Amino acid sequence: MRKIYLFTTIAFLTACTSSADKSTTTTEAPKASADSSSEKQPALTYPYTADYSSDFEIGDAKNAQTLLELYKNWDNNTLNNSKSAFADNDTMYFADGNMFAGSRDSLFVIANKMRGQMGTVVDSIHAWIPLRTRDKKEEWVAIWTREISTNAKGVKKSKELHEVWRFDNNGKVNLVYQYEQMPPKMPPPPMPKK
Repeated sequence: MRKIYLFTTIAFLTACTSSADKSTTTTEAPKASADSSSEKQPALTYPYTADYSSDFEIGDAKNAQTLLELYKNWDNNTLNNSKSAFADNDTMYFADGNMFAGSRDSLFVIANKMRGQMGTVVDSIHAWIPLRTRDKKEEWVAIWTREISTNAKGVKKSKELHEVWRFDNNGKVNLVYQYEQMPPKMPPPPMPKK
């Protein structure tokens, strides 16, 4: 379940796929902070037009709560506790290049099998943000985490994940993208002096 492609947030928020030859978008610049003056900021002309949307606002925090509970159930290997968080049909893009499109029941058969093979799992959630597209009226949650799994032989595996989860009008997950980054390899320690 967790092996799912995700658009990177910047690419997702500004354009999942963009082309330099498309028309540009002009918009009022966002204010720097709540303390900034009430005067309008100068309009910005972006060099790309988003294929999906560039009109986001903070979304429903309940979706972030649902997602964090799902992560906790993933870590605890109690995934079925989150079954009701998914729509009847889901599409998921896995980080290894595979894709799932099918029923919630089929998804949970696959997800439970995958999770059962992983041993212990601990997620260290770096950040999350619920988002809503104003123009498309869609709810999303973007999340960043480090997942550390330890298999039965005690071998640890760590990976950085960025995921974007879409929620339908009933607050159910119906689309997920995931990107995975392997942690950088540490340079070898310096040789001891003789």
